[in-house]
Amino acid sequence: MAQDKATFQAQAVRMTTGRGFIAALDQSGGSTPKALRLYGVEESDYSGEEEMFGEIHKMRARIITAPDFTSDKVLGAILFERTMRGEIEGKPTAQLLWEDRGVVPFLKIDKGLEDEADDVQLMKPMPGLEKLLAEAVEFGIFGTKERSVIKSANAKGIADNVAQQFEVARVVTGAGLVPIIEPEVDIHSETKAEAEVLLLDAILSHLDGLAEGEDVMLKLTIPDVPNLYDPIADHPRVLRVVALSGGYSTDEACARLAQNGKMIASFSRALTEGLSKQQSDAEFNAALGDNIDKIYRASV
Repeated sequence: MAQDKATFQAQAVRMTTGRGFIAALDQSGGSTPKALRLYGVEESDYSGEEEMFGEIHKMRARIITAPDFTSDKVLGAILFERTMRGEIEGKPTAQLLWEDRGVVPFLKIDKGLEDEADDVQLMKPMPGLEKLLAEAVEFGIFGTKERSVIKSANAKGIADNVAQQFEVARVVTGAGLVPIIEPEVDIHSETKAEAEVLLLDAILSHLDGLAEGEDVMLKLTIPDVPNLYDPIADHPRVLRVVALSGGYSTDEACARLAQNGKMIASFSRALTEGLSKQQSDAEFNAALGDNIDKIYRASV
């Protein structure tokens, strides 16, 4: 289902003006065992990587096909590569998301983090990125997401971090996709507020360098100072600013997000909090529905 122009435009309008949040369903190799444990699947329940990814795909399929996982409250969903290549109910995942649920599909493209230097963790190299982006277009993906981390208010580290993010973003826009730039500020940083001011300035300077058509989204840690990132949300090259939960509980993440009028949620762990493989479908759907409603209300 290659992306056509009319669909892309419809999805862009939805991401810019829609009410709701983006579901982050993109746990990869390193974070999958933890996500499965929280879901009630122990490492002894599967053997090897293939079975592990099979279990996480079943979990994601259960979430995506749940009654409340629709465009009424969910704007988009970020997928892992294997999820994009997989199928749900006989359809490629991205196709089912958009055609059956009205949810805009994104793809996680980063390959993890480098070791810490200058108080940040840059993204590891992404060999074969252009090929992956071309594949994403064929699958009907709208945009991408790439994550790096900021540990402290180090001006050089933050400048390098943001520069790398925008370098990758330009490759993504060149392929006809919309990148979600995610320089996460660690919620445990002792200089979190100072780091966020440096991050704001660095992002704005790079946004001013984007040409018409190089539109991006930002995924940022909920700032200590409410509405700090409004100038980013108001920038003409930005479709939307979304928030990561960053280790906050669902309740705290939602409370913090509600203070930021121009950010919407893109939560992962907070979305799946309290879900279990052992739950009946009725129990699972009720718990997920409660999480979706809570995150939606904080986003609007």
